[in-house]
Amino acid sequence: MQTADWQEIEEAKQAALEVLLHNAHGPYHGLPRTAGWGYPEPYTRDLMFSILGIAVSDNQKLINSIRKVLEILAQNQTEHGHIPSLVHDKENCGSSDTTPLFLLGVGIFRKVTGEQDFLVNAVRKALTWMEYQSPSDRYLIAQQPTSDWRDEQWVTGYGLYVNTIVYSYLRLLGQHERAERMRQDMGRFTITGAMIPHHVHEGLIIKHKPYYAFWSYKIYSSERFDLLGNSLAILSGISSPSRAEKMISWIEEECSGMATIGELIVDLPPNFFPFIKPEDLDWLPRYKKYNMPGEYHNGGIWPFICGFYVAALVAAKKYKLAREKLVALTHIIKISNSGSVEFGFNEWLKAQNGKAMGQDWQTWSAALYLYAVKCVEEKRTPFFDEIRN
Repeated sequence: MQTADWQEIEEAKQAALEVLLHNAHGPYHGLPRTAGWGYPEPYTRDLMFSILGIAVSDNQKLINSIRKVLEILAQNQTEHGHIPSLVHDKENCGSSDTTPLFLLGVGIFRKVTGEQDFLVNAVRKALTWMEYQSPSDRYLIAQQPTSDWRDEQWVTGYGLYVNTIVYSYLRLLGQHERAERMRQDMGRFTITGAMIPHHVHEGLIIKHKPYYAFWSYKIYSSERFDLLGNSLAILSGISSPSRAEKMISWIEEECSGMATIGELIVDLPPNFFPFIKPEDLDWLPRYKKYNMPGEYHNGGIWPFICGFYVAALVAAKKYKLAREKLVALTHIIKISNSGSVEFGFNEWLKAQNGKAMGQDWQTWSAALYLYAVKCVEEKRTPFFDEIRN
């Protein structure tokens, strides 16, 4: 990597820290903001993801802020163990990923502080809640459409992303037997026939493709590619090294093809592809307003997810490619919607033209950038190294 690239990365690291410190105290009970201006609310999932960047920042103010977030989430946990979607609002429930992310966040926070009994009662209740999220009463957990971070995209049944989070927290919290059984269930093939064979359970492996299905439930599934879920599959070790190798080659080849036909302008993968188009069977009328091809959840470029992809490349020992993608990520986090800041850390960018379309100074964009830099600098993936091993 060129010296100029490292200098730019160092400047971006300082800018990311500035964003996180700016967002650390917001108008809702002093809890962190989700974005510098556009999202003053403390969204649970965004703040749980930000723990990865905060944990490697060694900034005590940020670590104290995330402690407060975790403690208030525990206070607002429902009677049955569910974690709300807004940290301060116990009535705002219904998300499929907030409880798994809370458990992952507590597991990481325990590693950072050494407090192994931190929020032990809340963790126990949350683990019980999650066990009841499996309709087959096995190991994979199911969800309702638009209940995870994709509030404008349908994931039905066993979604890859949520289950990778569940697997990861099980490993971090020492529940290795359940984690291994879950990994085995994920390693089953999706069901492609019109009938479900007796005693056969669906999984997330797609025949003749190196990545995991977007979601699967009974005889239905989606073979579109989910960058976040598959990056987490590599990071957590759900994916074998050989599968990870093939998956990364496939991703890069597909991105090259999209660039050739004008669907992708930046040197980073969209969060989801191939894009859902109006003529496709899985197109929904609402997508015309909120989720057009190459936009938002339907193939937008999300810096926080690209941070996970960089980390996944490090986990797969693709160090040169990880450095290249980190440089590309450094370039896009400078793009802003407002045009008034040097580093935008925007929410998402349109795949076809690289234009920032979301909110600037997004907390998880800044945090996952810090985490990606740490992974590249040290050729390791903090916390996920332990999960894989």
